Amino acid sequence: MKTVNVYGPGCKRCEATETMVKDAASRLGVEVEVVKITDARSIAMAGVMSTPGISVDGKLVHAGGLPDAGKLEGWLRA
Repeated sequence: MKTVNVYGPGCKRCEATETMVKDAASRLGVEVEVVKITDARSIAMAGVMSTPGISVDGKLVHAGGLPDAGKLEGWLRA
């Protein structure tokens, strides 16, 4: 199971990113645990300077704007 952190204050883009992660995982048949990180200090400590941000198994893979669907699937497959 992969742990995917979605970093952001809870805005529409952050919610859309969470949905994209869950949908991609379902399509790929990958088990994921999605953790929403909304605390500003925790977001900054993770190195996310622009939200939404995504980390997969502790590695920051995206920050700022909605992720590309193809890249998202690649991160979940890796």
